[in-house]
Amino acid sequence: MSADSSLRILIVDDEPSVRRFLKASLCSQGYTVFQASNGQEALLEFSTCRPDAVILDLSLPDMDGIDVTRSIREHSGTPIIILSVRDGEKDKVTALDTGADDYLTKPFSEDEMLARIRAVLRRLRSASEEPVFQSGHLSVDLAKREVAVKETPANLTPTEYDVLKILVLNAGKVVTRKQIYKAIWNKDEDCEGISHLLRVTISNLRTKLESKPHIPALIITEPGVGYRLRTD
Repeated sequence: MSADSSLRILIVDDEPSVRRFLKASLCSQGYTVFQASNGQEALLEFSTCRPDAVILDLSLPDMDGIDVTRSIREHSGTPIIILSVRDGEKDKVTALDTGADDYLTKPFSEDEMLARIRAVLRRLRSASEEPVFQSGHLSVDLAKREVAVKETPANLTPTEYDVLKILVLNAGKVVTRKQIYKAIWNKDEDCEGISHLLRVTISNLRTKLESKPHIPALIITEPGVGYRLRTD
């Protein structure tokens, strides 16, 4: 199914072959594509074309992609998907904590890349248009603080609800453990057993929300980084 042709994607990568591949893939889905080969060009292009999403390489010739992300985040919440050969946990966590919405390691499949783009764009539409979040059998009404599975109310503790709410507000996006520590416990890092408490909370949520908690299909662990709430 083709995308809305009014949706604009900015590709930032210094490799012409990567830009050509991404442009061909995105144009075939109906997106309007803009390109930049370095960080300064990316920031200028961003300010003029106002894209709906950015696909950003971290290793740029003039500045690091982290700095580009930080600059964009100073004035915009536009989704940013990182594509990088850097596959270390530290790089991923830094990018996500700086404000990136997702992180794909090169090489990547075209289908996965397109799915990640659809997910971040769908998350934006859901936040602005849908008062109730739904994914599979899960339904979350943030306004009423009501959670249901197969239309049956789920009895969540306040902490379980708060963690789920963060995942819902960022559905389809990786949420780092550090982001959850800060939002729930106002801590910048693990201390006083918070990491254990988070693991227990996630385990309890899976038990209450998933049909097979031992094989989670809804709340996905991103090893070494954090968690992602899968969207339909």
